[in-house]
Amino acid sequence: MELGGKHVVVTGAAGGIGMALIERFHAEGSRVAACDMAIGAAEELVARLNALRPNSATAITADVSNEVGNRTLIAAAEASLGPIDLFFANAGVALGTGLETSEEDWHTAFNVNVHAHRWAAKYLLPEWLARGDGYFCSTASAAGLLSQIGSAPYSLTKHAAVAFAEWLSITHGDAGVKVSCLCPQGVNTAMLRAGDDPGAGPGSSVVRSAGRVLEPDEVAEAVIAGIQSEQFLILPHPEVLTYLQRKTGDYDRWLAGMRKLQARMINTQ
Repeated sequence: MELGGKHVVVTGAAGGIGMALIERFHAEGSRVAACDMAIGAAEELVARLNALRPNSATAITADVSNEVGNRTLIAAAEASLGPIDLFFANAGVALGTGLETSEEDWHTAFNVNVHAHRWAAKYLLPEWLARGDGYFCSTASAAGLLSQIGSAPYSLTKHAAVAFAEWLSITHGDAGVKVSCLCPQGVNTAMLRAGDDPGAGPGSSVVRSAGRVLEPDEVAEAVIAGIQSEQFLILPHPEVLTYLQRKTGDYDRWLAGMRKLQARMINTQ
């Protein structure tokens, strides 16, 4: 897919990976909608992009944790940009630890990390299927292919995000709907840094020990390459594929190794 002149929507665009994606899509010549609850930061980003190329970017307040918010977001993006060519469901949350996690946090994690993808696709697909073209991208995580030590909600929801992307590709790939799923390990974002706080559990330490922590713009570069080649799995950390192959090659050995890693991380807390 060539991105010049395309209409691109990114959620969670006020910082981190989302902001880097908006900047990179814009640099490729796309018209972009930066969508976030933190509308002030999104508006600052858009003002900077429009100074480079007038009328090329718009900011949209978006609460993707419910169906109405997703429907409203897509309608607003279409009103501003025109038909959406590529939708990037990037917004995500990292909440909770084990089974003691509150029901409210469980619901929020599933709503933002999984159901937001489903709700967005619900309102995008009719037009995409009618014209035989559209691109759905989502940010999951290496945790969606492997697991996340220290957080049951993150592990479950990111696995579900990958599963939804797989289903979407299987079900509608032959009808012109392209799908990519971004699964990075550590990225230098507010989410990762929040996990460094005392008492946050071993999750952040595990991520940092697994490989190099990338900057958001490095992830965005990998995304552009993946989209241009229409690749399903986008892995900014190539070693994730090796870990996945080891997991599927010997599940019991992989689980034992993960338990050892968990014990090591807990002992170093």
